[in-house]
Amino acid sequence: MSEQRRALVLGGGGVTGIAWTTGVLTGLADAGLDLTDADLVVGTSAGSIVGTQLRSGVPVAELFDTEIAPPAPGPTARLGRRTLARYGLAMLMARRDDAAFRRRVGALALAAADAGATPSEEDWRQLIAVRLPGPDWPEQPLVLTAVDAQSGEFRTFDRDSGVDLLAAVAASCAVPGVYPPVTVDGRRYIDGGMRSVANADLATGCDRVVVIAPIVRGVGPMAGVDAQVTGMVSRVAVVAPDQGSRTAIGKNVLDPAARPASARAGRAQAAAVAAEVAEAWQG
Repeated sequence: MSEQRRALVLGGGGVTGIAWTTGVLTGLADAGLDLTDADLVVGTSAGSIVGTQLRSGVPVAELFDTEIAPPAPGPTARLGRRTLARYGLAMLMARRDDAAFRRRVGALALAAADAGATPSEEDWRQLIAVRLPGPDWPEQPLVLTAVDAQSGEFRTFDRDSGVDLLAAVAASCAVPGVYPPVTVDGRRYIDGGMRSVANADLATGCDRVVVIAPIVRGVGPMAGVDAQVTGMVSRVAVVAPDQGSRTAIGKNVLDPAARPASARAGRAQAAAVAAEVAEAWQG
């Protein structure tokens, strides 16, 4: 009997999403479930940071302590109504054409960056670098997602792609209109969540899949988790925020002040989902 392959998929959801996901992983570890030995980790946006941290060997308990520490003072980013309205307009204008939608939000991101409405790319890379354990790709399989801002093409990065790890993570987290597109091989890339909130379909072919996603619902051309895991022949468990976690996360997923509460809520929620995750992961 062949050995079964297991995949851990980590979705996007801002700085609170990083904290909540870390909390869930810590709570599952409390319950005796170690997901860090996955054969494949897929990370999108916030999930790209957590996935990189896990694959780099940082203990989840240490990651949790970082998330519950008081955040450093500084400005708070926000996905404002105007930017959200532009996303909505891009969906309408794209007429259900996924690539056309991604090109339109890419154009929005490029225009905002070129107008100085977002941090510089250099500053953005430095902000992401603080989150990473080191500059090198982990040895174990890790796939990170991004979108070409000009063509709308979906792109994945891994150890063999020849792309710098910092650039790959910064690109995957580059929320259009809030953070700048990131230059990779002369192309500029934006958040992989513009294709899907978790890109869970990248785990197709694995026998056991656990998806931990701060956001699971798709909007317009951005595919949700359920649509991507439906029909998978593998055993799948999807963990999404419960009511307590949603309250802790709050309305602004980019607010560092909500990180400690989000992490604690995720850890508390893990006890309620541990049996379901164990069934999918261990059978």
